Amino acid sequence: MAKPSSADGRTRSSVQIFIVVGLCCFFYILGAWQRSGFGKGDSIALEITKTNTECNIVPNLSFDSHHGGEVNEFDEADSKPKVFEPCAARYTDYTPCQDQKRAMTFPRENMVYRERHCPPEEEKLQCMIPAPKGYVTPFPWPKSRDYVPYANAPYKSLTVEKAIQNWIQYEGNVFKFPGGGTQFPQGADKYIDQIASVIPITNGTVRTALDTGCGVASWGAYLWSRNVIAMSFAPRDNHEAQVQFALERGVPAIVGVLGSIKLPYPSRAFDMAHCSRCLIPWGANNGIYMMEVDRVLRPGGYWVLSGPPINWKANYKSWLRPKEELEEEQRKIEETAKQLCWEKRSEKAEMAIWQKVVDSESCQRRKDDSSVEFCESSDADDVWYKKMEACITPTPKVTGGNLKPFPSRLYAIPPRIASGLVPGVSSETYQDDNKKWKKHVKAYKKTNRLLDSGRYRNIMDMNAGLGSFAAAIHSSKLWVMNVVPTIAEANTLGVIYERGLIGIYHDWCEAFSTYPRTYDLIHAHGVFSLYKDK
Repeated sequence: MAKPSSADGRTRSSVQIFIVVGLCCFFYILGAWQRSGFGKGDSIALEITKTNTECNIVPNLSFDSHHGGEVNEFDEADSKPKVFEPCAARYTDYTPCQDQKRAMTFPRENMVYRERHCPPEEEKLQCMIPAPKGYVTPFPWPKSRDYVPYANAPYKSLTVEKAIQNWIQYEGNVFKFPGGGTQFPQGADKYIDQIASVIPITNGTVRTALDTGCGVASWGAYLWSRNVIAMSFAPRDNHEAQVQFALERGVPAIVGVLGSIKLPYPSRAFDMAHCSRCLIPWGANNGIYMMEVDRVLRPGGYWVLSGPPINWKANYKSWLRPKEELEEEQRKIEETAKQLCWEKRSEKAEMAIWQKVVDSESCQRRKDDSSVEFCESSDADDVWYKKMEACITPTPKVTGGNLKPFPSRLYAIPPRIASGLVPGVSSETYQDDNKKWKKHVKAYKKTNRLLDSGRYRNIMDMNAGLGSFAAAIHSSKLWVMNVVPTIAEANTLGVIYERGLIGIYHDWCEAFSTYPRTYDLIHAHGVFSLYKDK
């Protein structure tokens, strides 16, 4: 049985931050996967740990001015650093914008209460989130895919609730993840093989995937070995700590829900979307949820739906549900799929697979259906806190060519740039940006020799730009959450997805949709300049 190693005081707070100004601000989502060695960032974190997690300024950090020019006199009494006390132990897994107590004050309809509801200024915590008692260093990837130390997420409810489905097992001082799921109790690999018999996931044409209602993200975890990166999301609900388990395993995930607000991703982003008994009522509300999936699915992309109501005639007895109810559910799904011009590629056992047509303008069914409504918004990527609409997002004509298979697309000119859809960004500036970040990452690796070692698995770029940092650091040992701030000068997240990378829109005036201690390294280029007047 796998045993977690002792952290010896080195928790996920030992992560390094490039551009380390405002160190305390980031400890909510930082952690420490101490995989090998003991670098400068680790020694800083150890000093902080010794002071009982209070964010005092460590003596060996120099804050002297390194700029020329005159320095005005100041009163030393006014220059004392602010000290953040530890929060109470009950805040160990606090998620500010998905707080359970606050959530219950919002309507249940359309899952509104599970969406982001951030605290007002007077309710924001001004203390340091503590680690749980006994917190230890998570395992390195790929062992972390299968094992998580119990102390890091001490919640056993899923081991009972999902026992026969092989989600998670408790063994001594670790959780074991056998790779099972509600629809794949025999393991995610066999389930993915079934998908791969229809969808070409081995040749690089399918690179980015969206897993809606992901559970503990075993589907995404096992896609990694096939060079497919999945963005998984699930709400913070009675399935205790499911997203937390995903991130502890080293799998990309956020706390989120398909409710009344648009997903925080650009249009035409994902090569494949997936739902395995995700409990989303796909046929409800005039097909609005399928229409949102259609918005984020690229032309030629695939939608995989497994579980009820698929193939209800053969399964309604085992599902213990009325066949009339299941028949109506599937009828609505099929009807919406036709409106969206999705072609059904397969329906076998409890799984159906549709493909979005490449050229939606040639879809005769859509032309003949007078009930089809197209969205009027001129910007399909304007999504932050915007309400979903029961309308079809038009696919713009992109003249920049087709996406190349991965990994070629990582440095190929993205179609959005080749088509001139990103103001101020040309093919030349894109190539220059790549050269710049290759140079910077090379310098980072000289400063931090653990960068390529597997020491850092979950990485975030707070102001990702064109995704060139993530491209330069790309490795099978790590993944990068590329964040494009909602106030960024250019909306570049679509470009990032066209490179075969993943990311999300976010406003850094609010808490990120994750649990504490979930990232190993945070890159913050230009963030403070962007938000200095906010």
